[in-house]
Amino acid sequence: MSLSRRRFIAISAAAASLPAALAARPELHWAGQALGARASIRIDHPEAEAITARCLSEIDRLENILSLYRSDSALSRLNREGRLDAPPFELLDCLAQAQAVHRASGGRFDVTLQPLWALWAEAATGGRRPTLLERRHALALAGMERVEITSERISLVPGMAVTLNGIGQGYVADRVAALLEAEGLTNILIDTGEHRALGPRPDGNAWPIRAPGRDATIPLTARALATSAPLGTTFDAAGRDGHILDPGTGAPSASTLASISISAPTAALADALATAACLTEDEGDLATMLAAFPDCRAEAALWS
Repeated sequence: MSLSRRRFIAISAAAASLPAALAARPELHWAGQALGARASIRIDHPEAEAITARCLSEIDRLENILSLYRSDSALSRLNREGRLDAPPFELLDCLAQAQAVHRASGGRFDVTLQPLWALWAEAATGGRRPTLLERRHALALAGMERVEITSERISLVPGMAVTLNGIGQGYVADRVAALLEAEGLTNILIDTGEHRALGPRPDGNAWPIRAPGRDATIPLTARALATSAPLGTTFDAAGRDGHILDPGTGAPSASTLASISISAPTAALADALATAACLTEDEGDLATMLAAFPDCRAEAALWS
């Protein structure tokens, strides 16, 4: 699982107002691949084709920075070499946001768990679970506070590796939304696995987003929404060992939370908080964590 492994990406956007002659133009509908997933872009704008091309170029550029599945990406080079000189702004920005959520969530969100994640994935291919000793060794390589970040370089301790799963999809959604807004489009919905809305739908109504645990949709306008589930992806075929790992134990989340949908001002923040929320123990624990983020809220929570 990675930044480039979402099943489907959808982008919808329209100009706030167009002259009647231009408004009658049919919207451009493009379908293809982006971030390694099926993608759909619908844009209602006289320059829709050029804007779509710029969206795809931006997504590709960001993947060259943030993806673990491109060996020459900035993130892959950082993990391989243990340091990255003159890091791109987007990597610095994404890591800075990850650090902020790490601190405010009591360490629940930690992007340095990649060696632990790789351990669980490798063990699963052999039909086993990592031993306690193996988990402890992987955890000894983790620790967000041990990542040195400056505008000149990013440095990791030997053996450490970073993954941006849990914040990357949201970050990409934010960047694409900013690009579209700069193009003069305001009725925007970006779905990269996490949702980012700028303005309402063209008809003036909120974007209706369906989330687990709710019969009704969640109305989204000028806000982001992310949904996560401890067992949304599992290492084992039995579906017992979820992909969200606890930085304290090195084991999959033991939370009774089946799924959580969190809204926030940005998709990166919603994405990271939804991941961290999957490590909370109960509704009180979840509320305590979210109290550190006054402009964020749980829109839907399903406890088992």
